[in-house]
Amino acid sequence: MIDIRTAPYAAFVLRVALGVMFIAHALLKYSVFTLPGTVKFFESLGLPGPLAYVTFFAELVGGALILAGVHARYVAAALIPVLLGATWVHAGNGWLFTVANGGWEYPAFLSAAALVQVLLGDGRFALSKLFARGATLRTA
Repeated sequence: MIDIRTAPYAAFVLRVALGVMFIAHALLKYSVFTLPGTVKFFESLGLPGPLAYVTFFAELVGGALILAGVHARYVAAALIPVLLGATWVHAGNGWLFTVANGGWEYPAFLSAAALVQVLLGDGRFALSKLFARGATLRTA
């Protein structure tokens, strides 16, 4: 059984973790690998280089929207292809993400987590509650 008293808080915890993860991965591409380096990596996979910029902005903006709770359900759904792409990139490296070049279990798990966010919705403390017609932000 789902505990309807705590489920909105569970969705909130998932939303915060997923949002922070997307932002962290975007910042990793920007500050560690650099955007030109990320472009070269994408090209080494046979992907179009400009897709690196799209991925960076999707992760950064999408992560911020999920974190804030601005239509997190729809943003998470839109980001699932990014996660599935990351799973594809790491599929040949083996199971564990600690192997050379990272394994596929972490992006696969994040894909599942994003799908759970889609199914759960925004949860508590979401800014989208402020935009709902006639709604008030409830914290309990």
